[in-house]
Amino acid sequence: MTTVVERLQRELDGRVDVSSVARENVRADKSGHASAGLPLAVVYPESVADVQAIMRIATETRTPVVPRGAGTGLAGGANTGAGEISLSLTRMTRLVEINADDLTAVVEPGIINAQLNDALRPHGLWWAPDPASREISTVGGNIATGAGGLLCAKYGVVRDAVLGVDVVLADGTLLHCGHRTVKGVAGLDLTALLIGSEGRLGVIVGATLKLRRLVGGTTCTLTALFATVRDAAAGAAAVTAAGLQPAIMELMDATSLEAVHRLLELEAPAAGQSQLTIQTDGATSRAEAGAIAAVLTAAGAVVAMTDDAAEGAELLRIRRSMHPAMETLGTTLIEDVSVPRSRLADMFDEIARIEHAYDITIPTVAHAADGNLHPNFVFDGPEVPPFIWEAADDLFTSALRLGGTLTGEHGVGVLKSRWLKAELGDAQWHLQQRIVSAFDPLGILNPGKVFAP
Repeated sequence: MTTVVERLQRELDGRVDVSSVARENVRADKSGHASAGLPLAVVYPESVADVQAIMRIATETRTPVVPRGAGTGLAGGANTGAGEISLSLTRMTRLVEINADDLTAVVEPGIINAQLNDALRPHGLWWAPDPASREISTVGGNIATGAGGLLCAKYGVVRDAVLGVDVVLADGTLLHCGHRTVKGVAGLDLTALLIGSEGRLGVIVGATLKLRRLVGGTTCTLTALFATVRDAAAGAAAVTAAGLQPAIMELMDATSLEAVHRLLELEAPAAGQSQLTIQTDGATSRAEAGAIAAVLTAAGAVVAMTDDAAEGAELLRIRRSMHPAMETLGTTLIEDVSVPRSRLADMFDEIARIEHAYDITIPTVAHAADGNLHPNFVFDGPEVPPFIWEAADDLFTSALRLGGTLTGEHGVGVLKSRWLKAELGDAQWHLQQRIVSAFDPLGILNPGKVFAP
């Protein structure tokens, strides 16, 4: 009897890798969590027709398929294990079309986020989503996870920057969802449903992106040092309450700030200090920066400001170096909760309470402009200890109690699936699983992710 791998090899000559190295590499993502066992193969389609062929074979053989981009996720959503096929979109990298008049681009899913913007820049255009992994993450992965980043409060998340997607369903059917127009309300909005669906509904094979013109004017960068992280969070909330809208407003607590300064060999900050790093852009950037500086000074911060582009990039590099700095502290479980911006200081109080209750340190950064926090649970060894999961459970429950959500941008994957029902409630949790079944009746697309059994 012909095996599924043999069928794939016959159909996609040279695009099926069964080496142990390739199969091992797709077991895990940047979260550190790995699936049990090795997948059957890693398949690298180079066209929509290839993806359709893979899915038809998977359906006929009832073989699970896990769609995968660059593997930069932080929730285990693209991890592939025993008996499964890893469907890597990394060879589908074409920038199909740029339309400067309509402010749109059509792309394949494997194009790298930063490389897309490099290609758009000569046309005076850019795609706004700005995840921390932009130098290595794919646009298809950004869409499948509903990725966020540093610019979300002003320029929106991935959902705000996608007009349509092309998706291959579990049985190989190709759908063209969405539109190329600014407005479009014909039928149900399947594009919005597919964004952030984490590979459970289909394989994204193309996207029509909503672009912006490059922002003119000067970019101003501010740093604001506070005595405590709660003061910094309250300062960020004061900026929002004042009606000011920076492009970037990032918060680093004392532990994370110290770790990054050590990594970059910079002068150590004063003990206990937390920092806001803020950028304003556009024609009124200097006036906005001045207004923000006044708000933060009144909130007790020591504020510095520059309009030098190189200095601003260096200051922002401190924030972007957070993840490698955490790796110097031990094994890290990088979490992701969001709360209403007015409750940001309260969430930091909850983190301090959890640190004390479990005798741990939780270095935390936040996209303070939109209330999205990234608490980092640091521990020794390759596996997350039970007490860390207990602390994480406390953290998630606290975020929900404050009117927040389990995940602002990383997705649910496998790492947060056990808590999803607590946020959605029974009725919605079951309804969403029925929607998944409508797209994938056999349950072969990324099984076990998002919805825990």
